[in-house]
Amino acid sequence: MELNFNEIRELLSLLNQTDLAEFTLKSSDFELILRKQGKESDRPTVVESVDPARFMPPPVAPVAPIAPAAPPSAALPSPPSPLATEKLVEITSPIVGTFYSAPAPDEPPFVNVGDRIRSGQTVCIIEAMKIMNEIEAEVNGEIVEILVKNGDSVEFGQALMRVNPG
Repeated sequence: MELNFNEIRELLSLLNQTDLAEFTLKSSDFELILRKQGKESDRPTVVESVDPARFMPPPVAPVAPIAPAAPPSAALPSPPSPLATEKLVEITSPIVGTFYSAPAPDEPPFVNVGDRIRSGQTVCIIEAMKIMNEIEAEVNGEIVEILVKNGDSVEFGQALMRVNPG
């Protein structure tokens, strides 16, 4: 059994429109389990799917580390205090794919650190199976950190950005 991205997307939409909390589809070489998240969101979540190795980026040759010019304690920024990170909201990838910060290579990024965003605003694109998926913010706030680089491979549920809501 083969499902394309649009068919999976349609299943997610149908699950969202029902009272079902979980949907499982199995065949001899394929298993898809869809579950709705708790009360925070009514969006279904893809929990498990086809062989994850198919979506892994190709291996990269290791690079020899470069000796730091300053002691490591001086080179690394201090981690944010636990109080500061508690209130931050993460924008996560809903799918496996490639992260793009701009609508095209010659255009400016959707958002930068320090930008104010509003709920529903496109903040990036995740390309999956040759389909460009616009990722929208679910909160109003300020972008305080962008955790991935343009062109990076991202996993389902991976944090892409951190937002200070408000």
